[in-house]
Amino acid sequence: MLYTIHKNTSPENGITAAIGLLGGLITKRIQSHAGEGFFNPDTWLNDAFAGTELKQISAFLPGLSNEEWVIVMLALVPHVQPNFFESIILQHFPNGGDFSEFGGVKATNQRSMLPTGETAQFIIAGNDIGRRLQAQHFFREDHFFFKLGILWLEPVKEGEPLMSGRIVLAQEWVEKILFGIESSPRFGLDFPAKHIETSMLWEDVVLHPRTMQQIKDISTWLEYHPKLMDDENLKRKIKPGYRVLFYGPPGTGKTLTAALLGKQFGKDVYRIDLSQIVSKFIGETEKNLEGVFKKAETKNWILFFDEADALFGKRTNVQSAHDKYANQEVSYLLQRVEDYAGLLILASNFKNNLDDAFIRRFHAVVHFPMPGSRDRLTLWQKSLPAGFALHSSVNLNELSNKYELSGASILNAVYFAALQCYARNDGILTQADLIEGIRKEFFKEEKSI
Repeated sequence: MLYTIHKNTSPENGITAAIGLLGGLITKRIQSHAGEGFFNPDTWLNDAFAGTELKQISAFLPGLSNEEWVIVMLALVPHVQPNFFESIILQHFPNGGDFSEFGGVKATNQRSMLPTGETAQFIIAGNDIGRRLQAQHFFREDHFFFKLGILWLEPVKEGEPLMSGRIVLAQEWVEKILFGIESSPRFGLDFPAKHIETSMLWEDVVLHPRTMQQIKDISTWLEYHPKLMDDENLKRKIKPGYRVLFYGPPGTGKTLTAALLGKQFGKDVYRIDLSQIVSKFIGETEKNLEGVFKKAETKNWILFFDEADALFGKRTNVQSAHDKYANQEVSYLLQRVEDYAGLLILASNFKNNLDDAFIRRFHAVVHFPMPGSRDRLTLWQKSLPAGFALHSSVNLNELSNKYELSGASILNAVYFAALQCYARNDGILTQADLIEGIRKEFFKEEKSI
C-alpha cells in the first residue's frame, strides 16, 4: 500500500501528494540556483513531512532518509507522469535553453526526460561539492538500493561521468510502491527462468531411503545455514551458498523435489530455461545467465538448472576458437555458481556428462534411481484417483512387479486410465485401463509390453 499524507486518503491521492511535494522541492532548488534566495532541502523536506506519513513512500521501503526519498521519487515519477520534469523546467525557462546542471537523458521509447544521477545531485546538493560527492554514495554497490536490486545507475560509456547514467528503478519495485504487490519477474530473453511450484506434498513423494536422507540434509542446510554464517570462525572460511547435483533418469522426482524444498521453506524456485540461456554467439550465454543470478541474489531464490549438462558439460581440448570460448563459458559458470549465496540445484540424467570441476564443487550429489518394485507399488497406490471404484481385476502387485516405470510414468498411466473411466461414464477403474496407460508410456520410449 502507499502511505499518504493522511491515513484515510486513497493511494491515488497519496502518490499525487508525493509527486506534488517533489515538484515543489525541484522548484525551490531551481529558484535557489537562479539566485532567488538560500535553500536547504533537508529543512524544507522535514517541514513538509512534519505530521504526515508521506515520507514512507511504501510499506516495502520504511525508514528512508530525505535523500533516499528524493532518489526513489525521481525514479518513480516517469512511470506515472511522463512530462513531469519538462513541465517544471519550462516554468522557469519558457524560452528553452540548455540546463546541463539538471542532468537527465531522453527516453528511447517516449519523448520525455528521464532523471540521471546528476539530476539527483542537483536537487539534493545544488552546487555544494561536498554534498554532491556524498550523494554518489546512494548509487554505490554497498548501498541497500543496489544490494536489494531496488535501483541503480545505468552504465555509461567509458570516460563519461558515472553520475550521467540514468536512474533505473526495477519494475518489480515500481509495482510494489504503486500497487503494493510483489509480482514475479516476466519470463523472456532478459529473464530466461520460470517460477515452478507444486500442489503436491512430501507424503506424495516416493524416494529411495538414501535419496531421502540426502534431501533431509539439504533441508537442514536451508534451516540452519544462517546460524553458520554468524559463527565468528566459520563465516571466514565457508562460502554462503549450497550446491547440489540431482542425477537420475527422467521422471524420478528431481524437479518435484526442488519444488517441494521451496514450498517447505517458503522460497521461490526458478527453473532456468536452457533454450533461452545457451547462445551460439560469443559471450551471450554468460550475459543471459548473469541476469538471472543478479536477480536471484537479492531474493534468496532456489535456482534449478534442468538438463544441466547442456550448460555445465565437460570442457574439451582446444582445437578451434569455438572450443576456446566454450571452455571460457564453463570457467565463468564455475565461478558464478560458486559465488551464489543461495541453494543451487543442477539436474542431469547422467552424472558423468558434467565437468569434473563442477562435481568437486557440489556439497551433495544425490542419485534419483528408478524405483524398485516395492516403491512402484507405493507409487501406484498413491496415484489412484479417489473418486473411482477399483474393478476386481485390478492387481497393483502385478503391475509393480511386471512393468518398470518411473513415478511420472505411473502417474501418466493412471491419468490416462481415469480419462477412459470418464469416457465410459461408469466410474470403475479396470486393469485393462491401467495396462493401456502403461502401453502408452512404453510407446513414448519406443518400448513394447
